[in-house]
Amino acid sequence: MTRSALGRLAPLLLCLALPVAAPATDYRVLQDQSTLGFAATFQGASFQGSFAQWHAAIRFDPAHPAASGFDVTVDTTSASTGDSDRDGALPGADFFNATKYPQAHYVTTGFRRLDGTRVIANGNLTLRGETRPVNLTVTFAPQPGGTATMDVTGTLRRLDYGVGGGEYADTSVIGNNVTVNAHLVLAPK
Repeated sequence: MTRSALGRLAPLLLCLALPVAAPATDYRVLQDQSTLGFAATFQGASFQGSFAQWHAAIRFDPAHPAASGFDVTVDTTSASTGDSDRDGALPGADFFNATKYPQAHYVTTGFRRLDGTRVIANGNLTLRGETRPVNLTVTFAPQPGGTATMDVTGTLRRLDYGVGGGEYADTSVIGNNVTVNAHLVLAPK
């Protein structure tokens, strides 16, 4: 092969040798195997809650998190903590005000790698008409057969959204910090 022919082939060979970024995978959430919940405190005691109705559009590439995105909508009337008094109050005007704001919405604005298995999802949560940034720690684990699990956790301040304001604003009775957590079982679309 002549030197000029090799010179013309060099850029092509270089392009072939570069790794090609695979597109992020669109996943569907297997709802019957997944949970979306929260944890808070009432009078110093911890309690757990969950949402029965929610939808998540997940696009994720663990090797290239910048190509990823989450769009999650939660039905605020579906909150349950196992305590009838608390469960009756949560959809009311003092807490989620579900009549006026029936949904909460979280959408990512970007991602950054934390370590080999975890990323931070930067995003905005809209709750009760208030939109604030919320960062979530995401652990992604591929499973056999192309499925995956995704565990998500983050903390928000309920009073930033007016949840439990007014007479319920006393953080010594109801803690201000609420931990959001999810365990998602994902299958490629």
